[in-house]
Amino acid sequence: MFKSVINIFTFLAMLCLLSACAEFKEAGRSIGHTTRNVTTDIGHGSRDTVQAIGRGTKRVVKSITQDPEQ
Repeated sequence: MFKSVINIFTFLAMLCLLSACAEFKEAGRSIGHTTRNVTTDIGHGSRDTVQAIGRGTKRVVKSITQDPEQ
């Protein structure tokens, strides 16, 4: 009798651990995808900012070199 209670308890514990493992996996996936999306957005924002600064700098340099009288 005591052995069957231990077997049932062990089975229930394994079942609970299995569902907890799936929840940890889903949480890890969610964190990983969110991190990927945030870093992608930061990278694209940085790229766009650098490109805008580069275009502005080109315009300024071009306007300075084209108008030497002023």
